[in-house]
Amino acid sequence: MTVYGGQGDPARTMALLWRAHSPAAEAAGSKRRTAPGPKQGLTVDAIVEAAIALADADGMEKLSMRAVGERLGTSAMALYTYVPSKRELVDLMYDQAHAGLPHSYDLAAGRDAAVHAWTGDLWTRYLTHPWLLQVSFARPVLGPHEQSVLESLLGILHGTGVSAPAVRPTVSALFHLIRGAAQTAAESRAAAAATGTSDEQWWTERSTQLAALVPDFATRFPHSAALSTAPPPADTPSTYDPVAHTRHTLDAAVNLLLTALTKGRAPS
Repeated sequence: MTVYGGQGDPARTMALLWRAHSPAAEAAGSKRRTAPGPKQGLTVDAIVEAAIALADADGMEKLSMRAVGERLGTSAMALYTYVPSKRELVDLMYDQAHAGLPHSYDLAAGRDAAVHAWTGDLWTRYLTHPWLLQVSFARPVLGPHEQSVLESLLGILHGTGVSAPAVRPTVSALFHLIRGAAQTAAESRAAAAATGTSDEQWWTERSTQLAALVPDFATRFPHSAALSTAPPPADTPSTYDPVAHTRHTLDAAVNLLLTALTKGRAPS
């Protein structure tokens, strides 16, 4: 299920996103809060927190204003005074789920260590809130917390002398690597429960069938066969854990990108 952000009313959405970070938005929010309507016990923050908890538990498929209202012990209608619709709520959830990540990283150990720390923090956040990966990356929500994640990475790159032409493709590559890896890890976690079959069982059963049905597989697909039989890198996790293996692959991919950046091969 793919959810697209940025579908709500632009003026209201942006004012809500920046309500605690913009004097103009805060003033507009104060005026709205003086309007008649249900107020006791409800705030935008409480609604967003409840919606995030709901998405953490059940995914975006079960998200609705009614479900959020029920979680708060009230009705969907009571929420509309604060958040106009589910469309604005999705943007608020997405941005808030990025709150609390570091605004800057220590560069004393060098660029690569800082980039890996930033990568690890964003990876962990995606796996903590896997529904974030259901919100399309095609259109950012343009909220303060999402922007802070980007700003912290730019601070690392600019602070360690990465050339201006290389910054944009490096940023894009890192975000796509992390989101793609986290998506695979999140799906791996969910696959066993959704299908009733563990990853190990799935691979064992199908590889056995493949070997019986295609005995000349290695001849027909020599490069694939060579990859499957090649010894893993020395630091590969010894036990089978699809999430750990995906993280290991992500770290290796980030290393390749950083090595290329050092050698001046990043696209410009």
